[in-house]
Amino acid sequence: MKLAESKMPERPFYQPGASSVEGLPLLLQMFHTQPLVMLKPHWHAQVEVNFIVRGTVHYRMNDHEIALSAGEMCLFWGGLPHQMDDLSDDAVYAGAHLPLVHFFRLHLPADIRHRLMTGAALVTSATDRSDNDSFERWNRYARSGDPARAEHAVNELLLRLERVRFEPYRLVPETPTGQETGNPFDQQSSRNVGRMCDFIAENFLYDIDCVTIAAAADIHPKYAMSLFKKSTGMTLNEYVNLLRLSYAQALLMHQDANVLRVAMESGFGSLSAFNKSFRKLAGMSPSDFRKAGVR
Repeated sequence: MKLAESKMPERPFYQPGASSVEGLPLLLQMFHTQPLVMLKPHWHAQVEVNFIVRGTVHYRMNDHEIALSAGEMCLFWGGLPHQMDDLSDDAVYAGAHLPLVHFFRLHLPADIRHRLMTGAALVTSATDRSDNDSFERWNRYARSGDPARAEHAVNELLLRLERVRFEPYRLVPETPTGQETGNPFDQQSSRNVGRMCDFIAENFLYDIDCVTIAAAADIHPKYAMSLFKKSTGMTLNEYVNLLRLSYAQALLMHQDANVLRVAMESGFGSLSAFNKSFRKLAGMSPSDFRKAGVR
C-alpha cells in the first residue's frame, strides 16, 4: 500500500535536509520540540521513539495509521515510509532517532523486535510525569556537547524502553502480516549485527558488498547474510540501499539537485539502479519526489 501525498497545510512543515535525520544515518539524535506536519512520507535508517508531551499527532505509516495523545509513547522502524500528516496546534513531542547499533542493545522480546523491523509500531500509555522530565533532560544532555552526558542520556533512554516489556503495550497492526516470528539471539549475535551496522553506516557511500561487511564483523559472508536477515528482516544489500536512499532523499531537497549527480553521490553505480530502488521505496521516481518537495 502506497501512501497518498497530503495537501500542503497552511502551517509550517517539515522538509528533509542534508543535516537532518535522513542525511545522517549514523547519528543518534534526540529532540523535545513542537512537531511539524510533513508534506509527504519520508524515511530514515533509525528506529524512532516518540513521546507525546502535549496535544495529539497523527501518523500515516506504510500500511496503517496511528493517532497518539499526550502521555503516549511509540517506537517504530523509520526505514519504511511514514508521515506525520496532522497534529493539534498545541502539540509538543519528545524522543529520539536510534541508529540500529543502539536498537540492538535493547533487551526486548524477540517477537517485538522482529515486528518492529517488519513494519509494526509499539504503542504504550503506561507513562507518567517522570517521563516528561526524563525526555527533557535526555535532550538537554544529548545537546550539551559533553560526551559523558550524551552517553548517559542514551543509556537511560534504552533502559526506559526496555521497561516497556513489563507494562501494558500494544503492537499496531495487532496481527502480523505473514512474517516469520523472529528468533532470539545471544549477545555475540547481537554484537555481530552491531558491527555490521556500524561498518555499513560508515561506508555505505562506497562500493561495499557482503564479503567486506562480513569481514568487518570477522564472520563468514554466508553466516553474515543469514544473521542479518533473521535479525532485521532485510538483506544486507537492502539495508545498504536504504541508507543510500535516505541520504539521497536529503540531497534531493536542494533547489539545484541533479538526479544523476544525487545517484552517484549516494553510492549508486547507475541511474537505473537508483531509479528502481527509489521508486520501490517511495512509490515515485526521484525526479517526481524532488519536484514535489522543492518549494
